[in-house]
Amino acid sequence: MAFEWFIGTRYLRAKRRQSFISIITVISIAGVTVGVMALIVVIAVMTGFETDLREKILGVTSHIVVMQHGGGIEDHHALRKQVEKIDGVIAATPFTYTQVMLKSASKVSGAILRGIEPQTAGRVVDIEKNLTKGSLKTLEDPKKSDGSSPGRPGGIAPGIILGRELAITLGVRENDVVYVISPRGMLTPIGQVPGMKRFRVSGIFKSGMYEYDSSLAYIGLHEAQKILRMGDKVTGIEIRVRDIYEAGSIARLVEDSLGFRYWTRDWMRMNRNLFSALKLEKTVMFIILTLIVLVAAFNIAGTLIMMVMDKNKDIAILKSMGATNQSIKKIFVYEGLIIGIVGTFLGVCGGALLCWLLAQYKFIELPGDVYYISTLPVRMEFLDIAIIAFGAIAISFLATLYPARQAAGLDPAQALRYE
Repeated sequence: MAFEWFIGTRYLRAKRRQSFISIITVISIAGVTVGVMALIVVIAVMTGFETDLREKILGVTSHIVVMQHGGGIEDHHALRKQVEKIDGVIAATPFTYTQVMLKSASKVSGAILRGIEPQTAGRVVDIEKNLTKGSLKTLEDPKKSDGSSPGRPGGIAPGIILGRELAITLGVRENDVVYVISPRGMLTPIGQVPGMKRFRVSGIFKSGMYEYDSSLAYIGLHEAQKILRMGDKVTGIEIRVRDIYEAGSIARLVEDSLGFRYWTRDWMRMNRNLFSALKLEKTVMFIILTLIVLVAAFNIAGTLIMMVMDKNKDIAILKSMGATNQSIKKIFVYEGLIIGIVGTFLGVCGGALLCWLLAQYKFIELPGDVYYISTLPVRMEFLDIAIIAFGAIAISFLATLYPARQAAGLDPAQALRYE
């Protein structure tokens, strides 16, 4: 063992008469521990929030949307096949999109109505995983929907899937009846009359995002085209890609392939403001919480300065015995690094434990109507932990340089003059 390391560790184990220095050392270690632990937990929560939010958004919306300038897309079957041949595209499906009123037996609510093709929609957006009741098959074209089904008064109503909060607002459950009221009705001698059609609640979904759960409803594509009087037109084509982070470049490739009449939007552009705000907030929180580690670094520097003042005689004797200035520096650098490494290790362990408890038991709940999610998400990334640990040790090292230099510059003759 190098004598510098031996003496540095020996100084950390203060004698009884030097217990004050020992207490300061413990406080310095605790400061680094708290700072590292706070950084790990906050960054893990911010990363988890971003990841969870992205997964919930992509559980309802597609990676890329293709639309046509000036109106709906007519030959969507051929267009979908053309899009699916583009490199990086996994699947595509047509959809319609409009705002309607939903009326139950006792309540009325506005909603976003999406018409989807049940056979292909599940390959683009994983809607099934959000369904708590029912399935996409219930949106397929029923045998009869004209109100004349034998043995069932009123006929077989087509299915509609509602968001959980929307179903609560309307006061309906599975198999209850709701009416879809569309502004695109029929023209009569007294003016435009809104169109109204009866639907049966065939499913309920819960995405975990209040904005979607409280305003979104799905019906079959053919039923949406009837309500909107679109014929065989659709609003656009939804696309699923192999790599979600390549959605922007694939969207530009789709535009180039289809021509100037069509335009695209990828999920990152549609939610740019939200994810940019999250990234900025994560960066700001990292900078602010790093100040805790800086405060702990000042404690380390103060501890070492007091140690140097207390060990003047020891340093003078070591120099008299032949210890170089570099060796004296190493003693106090090692001492400060031990404090930083121990504090960082304890902070990483404590932060990882707290993150595991938050992820396992989810004892912190968030109001769904205020936040996008209902529980506090946690996701630890190895790179984030490595950066935090390296940064804490580096700051601890920098805090040792001034006291170590002061110790190395001590004159043995001055320290031992009155001994």
